[in-house]
Amino acid sequence: MVRGKTQMKRIENATSRQVTFSKRRNGLLKKAFELSVLCDAEVSLIIFSPKGKLYEFASSNMQDTVDRYLRHTKDRVSSKPVSEENMQHFKHEAANMMKKIEQLEASKRKLLGEGIGSCSIEELQQIEQQLEKSVKCVRARKTQVFKEQIVQLKQKEKALAAENEKLAEKWGSHEIEVWSNKNQESGRGDEDSSPSFEVETQLFIGLPCSSRK
Repeated sequence: MVRGKTQMKRIENATSRQVTFSKRRNGLLKKAFELSVLCDAEVSLIIFSPKGKLYEFASSNMQDTVDRYLRHTKDRVSSKPVSEENMQHFKHEAANMMKKIEQLEASKRKLLGEGIGSCSIEELQQIEQQLEKSVKCVRARKTQVFKEQIVQLKQKEKALAAENEKLAEKWGSHEIEVWSNKNQESGRGDEDSSPSFEVETQLFIGLPCSSRK
Protein backbone atom coordinates (compact mmCIF):
# COMPACT_ATOMS: atom_id res chain seq x y z
CA MET A 1 0.00 0.00 0.00
CA VAL A 2 1.46 3.29 -1.12
CA ARG A 3 1.38 6.05 1.48
CA GLY A 4 -0.17 9.26 0.19
CA LYS A 5 1.52 12.63 0.39
CA THR A 6 0.53 14.62 3.46
CA GLN A 7 -0.97 18.00 2.68
CA MET A 8 0.64 20.89 4.53
CA LYS A 9 -2.40 22.37 6.21
CA ARG A 10 -4.01 22.30 9.63
CA ILE A 11 -5.56 19.00 10.62
CA GLU A 12 -9.17 19.69 11.45
CA ASN A 13 -9.83 16.53 13.48
CA ALA A 14 -8.64 17.10 17.06
CA THR A 15 -7.78 13.46 17.74
CA SER A 16 -5.81 13.09 14.54
CA ARG A 17 -4.09 16.41 15.20
CA GLN A 18 -3.00 15.27 18.69
CA VAL A 19 -1.72 11.91 17.40
CA THR A 20 0.24 13.61 14.63
CA PHE A 21 1.70 16.10 17.09
CA SER A 22 2.92 13.35 19.43
CA LYS A 23 4.51 11.32 16.62
CA ARG A 24 6.25 14.23 14.94
CA ARG A 25 7.34 15.73 18.25
CA ASN A 26 9.07 12.52 19.23
CA GLY A 27 10.65 12.30 15.78
CA LEU A 28 11.89 15.88 15.97
CA LEU A 29 13.40 15.32 19.41
CA LYS A 30 15.10 12.16 18.14
CA LYS A 31 16.51 13.97 15.12
CA ALA A 32 17.81 16.79 17.35
CA PHE A 33 19.57 14.25 19.56
CA GLU A 34 21.07 12.44 16.57
CA LEU A 35 22.31 15.72 15.08
CA SER A 36 24.06 16.70 18.32
CA VAL A 37 25.74 13.29 18.68
CA LEU A 38 26.70 12.60 15.06
CA CYS A 39 27.87 16.11 14.18
CA ASP A 40 29.03 17.32 17.61
CA ALA A 41 26.67 20.27 17.27
CA GLU A 42 25.16 22.35 20.04
CA VAL A 43 21.43 21.77 19.63
CA SER A 44 18.55 23.14 21.65
CA LEU A 45 14.91 22.46 20.83
CA ILE A 46 11.84 24.07 22.42
CA ILE A 47 8.30 22.90 21.62
CA PHE A 48 4.99 24.12 23.00
CA SER A 49 1.93 21.97 22.46
CA PRO A 50 -1.39 23.50 21.39
CA LYS A 51 -2.39 23.42 25.06
CA GLY A 52 0.82 25.21 26.13
CA LYS A 53 2.79 22.26 27.47
CA LEU A 54 6.56 22.61 27.12
CA TYR A 55 8.84 20.01 25.53
CA GLU A 56 12.53 20.71 25.19
CA PHE A 57 15.85 19.15 24.34
CA ALA A 58 19.34 20.55 24.80
CA SER A 59 22.66 18.90 24.02
CA SER A 60 24.22 21.17 26.69
CA ASN A 61 22.79 23.72 29.10
CA MET A 62 19.64 25.27 27.65
CA GLN A 63 20.20 28.70 29.24
CA ASP A 64 23.76 28.89 27.95
CA THR A 65 22.57 28.09 24.45
CA VAL A 66 19.83 30.72 24.65
CA ASP A 67 22.31 33.36 25.86
CA ARG A 68 24.66 32.45 23.05
CA TYR A 69 21.81 32.81 20.55
CA LEU A 70 20.88 36.24 21.92
CA ARG A 71 24.46 37.46 21.70
CA HIS A 72 24.73 36.19 18.15
CA THR A 73 21.51 37.84 17.00
CA LYS A 74 22.52 41.11 18.69
CA ASP A 75 25.87 41.17 16.91
CA ARG A 76 24.19 40.28 13.65
CA VAL A 77 21.69 43.12 13.96
CA SER A 78 24.41 45.64 14.86
CA SER A 79 26.58 44.52 11.93
CA LYS A 80 23.68 44.31 9.50
CA PRO A 81 24.43 46.31 6.36
CA VAL A 82 22.34 49.32 5.56
CA SER A 83 19.32 48.33 3.56
CA GLU A 84 18.43 49.90 0.24
CA GLU A 85 15.50 51.69 1.83
CA ASN A 86 17.69 53.24 4.52
CA MET A 87 20.26 54.18 1.90
CA GLN A 88 17.66 56.02 -0.12
CA HIS A 89 16.49 57.80 3.02
CA PHE A 90 20.03 58.93 3.84
CA LYS A 91 20.54 60.16 0.28
CA HIS A 92 17.32 62.14 0.47
CA GLU A 93 18.32 63.71 3.78
CA ALA A 94 21.76 64.59 2.42
CA ALA A 95 20.21 66.22 -0.65
CA ASN A 96 17.86 68.30 1.53
CA MET A 97 20.77 69.36 3.72
CA MET A 98 22.82 70.45 0.72
CA LYS A 99 19.87 72.41 -0.59
CA LYS A 100 19.47 74.23 2.73
CA ILE A 101 23.19 75.01 2.80
CA GLU A 102 23.01 76.50 -0.70
CA GLN A 103 20.03 78.64 0.32
CA LEU A 104 21.87 79.92 3.37
CA GLU A 105 24.94 80.73 1.30
CA ALA A 106 22.80 82.63 -1.21
CA SER A 107 21.10 84.59 1.60
CA LYS A 108 24.49 85.42 3.08
CA ARG A 109 25.77 86.75 -0.25
CA LYS A 110 22.66 88.89 -0.67
CA LEU A 111 23.05 90.34 2.80
CA LEU A 112 26.60 91.29 1.84
CA GLY A 113 25.26 93.05 -1.27
CA GLU A 114 26.42 90.35 -3.68
CA GLY A 115 24.27 88.77 -6.36
CA ILE A 116 21.30 91.10 -5.89
CA GLY A 117 21.06 92.10 -9.56
CA SER A 118 18.32 89.56 -10.23
CA CYS A 119 16.34 90.30 -7.03
CA SER A 120 12.83 91.66 -7.26
CA ILE A 121 11.49 94.64 -5.33
CA GLU A 122 9.94 92.35 -2.74
CA GLU A 123 13.21 90.48 -2.24
CA LEU A 124 15.18 93.72 -1.95
CA GLN A 125 12.71 95.05 0.65
CA GLN A 126 13.02 91.80 2.59
CA ILE A 127 16.83 92.06 2.52
CA GLU A 128 16.61 95.69 3.66
CA GLN A 129 14.36 94.74 6.57
CA GLN A 130 16.74 91.97 7.60
CA LEU A 131 19.68 94.38 7.51
CA GLU A 132 17.80 96.99 9.57
CA LYS A 133 16.91 94.33 12.12
CA SER A 134 20.52 93.18 12.25
CA VAL A 135 21.76 96.75 12.70
CA LYS A 136 19.34 97.29 15.58
CA CYS A 137 20.57 94.12 17.28
CA VAL A 138 24.19 95.16 16.78
CA ARG A 139 23.57 98.65 18.15
CA ALA A 140 21.69 97.29 21.16
CA ARG A 141 24.54 94.92 21.92
CA LYS A 142 27.06 97.73 21.43
CA THR A 143 25.19 99.96 23.89
CA GLN A 144 25.03 97.14 26.42
CA VAL A 145 28.79 96.53 26.12
CA PHE A 146 29.47 100.26 26.62
CA LYS A 147 27.32 100.33 29.75
CA GLU A 148 29.08 97.28 31.16
CA GLN A 149 32.49 98.87 30.49
CA ILE A 150 31.40 102.13 32.16
CA VAL A 151 30.26 100.23 35.25
CA GLN A 152 33.58 98.37 35.39
CA LEU A 153 35.56 101.60 35.02
CA LYS A 154 33.57 103.26 37.81
CA GLN A 155 34.24 100.30 40.07
CA LYS A 156 37.96 100.51 39.29
CA GLU A 157 37.87 104.27 39.94
CA LYS A 158 36.29 103.72 43.37
CA ALA A 159 38.84 101.07 44.23
CA LEU A 160 41.74 103.34 43.23
CA ALA A 161 40.29 106.26 45.18
CA ALA A 162 39.96 104.12 48.30
CA GLU A 163 43.54 102.91 47.86
CA ASN A 164 44.76 106.49 47.46
CA GLU A 165 42.99 107.52 50.65
CA LYS A 166 44.65 104.70 52.56
CA LEU A 167 48.06 105.65 51.20
CA ALA A 168 47.49 109.32 51.99
CA GLU A 169 46.51 108.53 55.57
CA LYS A 170 49.50 106.22 55.97
CA TRP A 171 52.12 108.62 54.55
CA GLY A 172 50.52 111.71 56.13
CA SER A 173 50.82 110.32 59.64
CA HIS A 174 54.37 109.24 58.90
CA GLU A 175 55.39 112.76 57.74
CA ILE A 176 53.83 114.33 60.83
CA GLU A 177 55.78 111.95 63.05
CA VAL A 178 59.04 112.70 61.21
CA TRP A 179 58.43 116.47 61.43
CA SER A 180 57.70 116.22 65.15
CA ASN A 181 60.89 114.25 65.76
CA LYS A 182 62.93 116.82 63.85
CA ASN A 183 61.48 119.68 65.89
CA GLN A 184 62.28 117.95 69.14
CA GLU A 185 65.85 117.30 68.08
CA SER A 186 66.36 120.92 66.94
CA GLY A 187 64.98 122.20 70.27
CA ARG A 188 67.48 120.17 72.27
CA GLY A 189 70.33 121.39 70.03
CA ASP A 190 69.47 125.03 70.69
CA GLU A 191 69.54 124.49 74.39
CA ASP A 192 72.98 122.85 74.30
CA SER A 193 74.52 125.50 72.03
CA SER A 194 73.19 128.61 73.86
CA PRO A 195 76.10 130.55 75.61
CA SER A 196 76.19 130.92 79.40
CA PHE A 197 77.35 134.30 80.77
CA GLU A 198 79.11 134.23 84.14
CA VAL A 199 80.13 137.64 85.65
CA GLU A 200 82.96 137.66 88.16
CA THR A 201 82.82 140.53 90.68
CA GLN A 202 85.38 141.44 93.35
CA LEU A 203 83.68 142.94 96.31
CA PHE A 204 85.87 144.07 99.26
CA ILE A 205 84.31 144.97 102.46
CA GLY A 206 86.33 146.97 104.94
CA LEU A 207 88.43 150.18 105.34
CA PRO A 208 90.73 151.42 102.64
CA CYS A 209 94.40 150.68 103.00
CA SER A 210 95.41 154.43 103.54
CA SER A 211 93.30 154.78 106.56
CA ARG A 212 95.07 151.83 108.19
CA LYS A 213 98.45 153.57 108.00
